[in-house]
Amino acid sequence: MQAHAQVLQVEPGRVRLRVAEAGGGCGRCDEPGGCRSVQITQAFGPAKAEFWLPSELMLVPGDRVLVDIPDGGPLKAAMASYGLGAVLLLLGAGAGAALGGEAAVDAAAAIGGALGLALAYGLNRLLFRSRNWRAQLTMKLAPEATCLHSFEETR
Repeated sequence: MQAHAQVLQVEPGRVRLRVAEAGGGCGRCDEPGGCRSVQITQAFGPAKAEFWLPSELMLVPGDRVLVDIPDGGPLKAAMASYGLGAVLLLLGAGAGAALGGEAAVDAAAAIGGALGLALAYGLNRLLFRSRNWRAQLTMKLAPEATCLHSFEETR
């Protein structure tokens, strides 16, 4: 996945960028048959268009760059962040309800759900510390004039 961005600020080892275009979904939001899925992404407020990324490129404010996001990276991050928590919450609540007595089934389910969420939190912390996991989610920058196919070959 690629996004066009403009350099706003440069500091040693990192740059502040503004995404030049609001993307989302397949790009057919307003076409006939489009699902307008981009509206779902803004249900809780506008998307953040400015962010910092590490960069060793020689850039100056005003430069335009391409941000390269690994295929599947956002899905992996979402599944680890939200999917793992949801699954372990449900499994913990189910295990707690099954192990709890009839009189305390609700309390046991709540405790099991809380333990499932705590386990998901711990696993996500371990994933974040893994260099291999972070490498799969790292965004790369290239000058806008660079073809990202040749950029990919040099990585």
